[in-house]
Amino acid sequence: MNIETTLQLAVKDAFNVCFNANIEQAQITLQPTRKEFEGSHTLVCFPLVKLSKKSPEQTANELGDYLVRNSSIVKAYNVIKGFLNLELTDRAWLNVFQTILQSEDYGRLPSSGKEVMVEYSSPNTNKPLHLGHLRNNFLGWSVSEILKAAGHGVHKVQIINDRGIHICKSMVAWLKFGNGETPESSGKKGDKLIGDYYVRFDREYKQQITELEASGMKKEEAEKEAPIMKEAQALLRKWEQKDPEVYELWDKMNQWVYAGFDATYRQMGVDFDKLYYESDTYLLGKDEVLKGLEKGIFYQKEDGSVWVDLSDKKLDQKLLLRADGTSVYMTQDIGTAILRFRDFPGISRQIYTVGNEQEYHFKVLFIILDKLGYSWAKECYHLSYGMVDLPSGKMKSREGTVVDADDLMQEMIDTAEEHTRELGKIEGLSEDQADHLYHDLGLGALKYFLLKVDPRKRMLFDPNESIQFQGHTGPFIQYTHARISAILRKARQLELDDPGEALEKLDDLHPAELNVINLLNDFEGKIKEAADSYSPDIIAQYVYDLAKEYNRFYQEVSIFNEEDQNALRFRVVFSKVTSAVIKKGMALLGIDVPERM
Repeated sequence: MNIETTLQLAVKDAFNVCFNANIEQAQITLQPTRKEFEGSHTLVCFPLVKLSKKSPEQTANELGDYLVRNSSIVKAYNVIKGFLNLELTDRAWLNVFQTILQSEDYGRLPSSGKEVMVEYSSPNTNKPLHLGHLRNNFLGWSVSEILKAAGHGVHKVQIINDRGIHICKSMVAWLKFGNGETPESSGKKGDKLIGDYYVRFDREYKQQITELEASGMKKEEAEKEAPIMKEAQALLRKWEQKDPEVYELWDKMNQWVYAGFDATYRQMGVDFDKLYYESDTYLLGKDEVLKGLEKGIFYQKEDGSVWVDLSDKKLDQKLLLRADGTSVYMTQDIGTAILRFRDFPGISRQIYTVGNEQEYHFKVLFIILDKLGYSWAKECYHLSYGMVDLPSGKMKSREGTVVDADDLMQEMIDTAEEHTRELGKIEGLSEDQADHLYHDLGLGALKYFLLKVDPRKRMLFDPNESIQFQGHTGPFIQYTHARISAILRKARQLELDDPGEALEKLDDLHPAELNVINLLNDFEGKIKEAADSYSPDIIAQYVYDLAKEYNRFYQEVSIFNEEDQNALRFRVVFSKVTSAVIKKGMALLGIDVPERM
């Protein structure tokens, strides 16, 4: 039973009788009733007054009166300025619950027939992943899972930025100062080892600039003339010329980084269907730029560099190829986009999960692709998100002050252990079970805190606040699930887990039960809303509201002390369905929920 459709049909019939006029189902706008008013569904009557030929208030009152007298699903109504708030019968809500209970795959919408590609992570191979990457990965992965639940085919991809001047900086520093150091000899993860040399390059570079300035050179000239920067530029040219020694070193150092990334991704709990590498796509982008130059879409300056003029779009000129013929980020992104639509011709949209500091870049990219004649350029979308700050301030990877992703995840797991032990929530758990619990709580707290905020907003991540068992946190929801799991274990022991005929024989419901069923009924609608807006925060808020409302039910309504066997059996299956929806909702955020705490 779809309660919204049933209500729309009841209103359609009521309108016909009350005002001797037909309205289409699409004209009937229902929305959730505001919390300060009685009811669950609100009918907006303003669009109907042309046909009713009465004021919005009169229209609402006549419809409400008719529905209470003649409909089996409406028990009461109230009118607020042309908004008709409807209260449904307990039987209607029990029928809604039964439909959810009998649904084999509740929370999984029918196939849309559409394919979508979601890009996320997309790191550089010159440093480890950091706090910003955590928000990126959790957001991109969660959006992918929500889109799947909404019925779309999804391809999860990343572009690994494995070439360019920034990679050459790490290579030069390793050649000059590394003395053959490897992850094995140093005991460091490969991505962290290479990141150390990126920081070392920056330190040496700044020192050389200072020395050149002291000798009388202007800062801009010193930045260009610093010997270590010239070495990095020469190395990039050799790489693009496929110098065997440079290529071998580049490949070896990248492999170290990939092994480090893989370990971090496993800890994060994210995965990818296909990996793209900038080293494979930049040449395709370069060819496209040269073709665009021949067609007059782009232009060349006297120094040989290639540019696009976007003044017709009220933007400026954008560099596409340097004077020495080497590529820039834009060149690579042009090639990657084209390759992806060739690899997956069925995709209807390509979503780029990248921070909001790159909004201009993607605006330009999509315009360039459109200028090159690719019709799908209009289906490219930048899922922009705000930066993450810690109480200690902003991160700068070049200076080595980056908040390392591995360290932060481990810190969250350690903090979860400390809090859990203090609260005595590991009684009866083995050491392995306790370790698993700390991992789930720590990562759950981190993911939930980063995903509960609208992606477009800049946010402050407070590790201590995120791990609390009370309030708008992941652990609060996880603890609620564990509480319900304990109820269900007891019900199985008492052989009360079969509802029998309870749903048919039950006469009335407690207001707290009605509120929870109303929320359960919203789950698939929230999935669609989150998928349409690429907003996991909608799911995060929904699961929190559901957990909070169940806890209110738990405080106000007796379960095992209930003498009415129908009410008792209903409350057990009611708890079971709530538990399942909490688990599914949290899974869409990449968060595991424990059975025991």
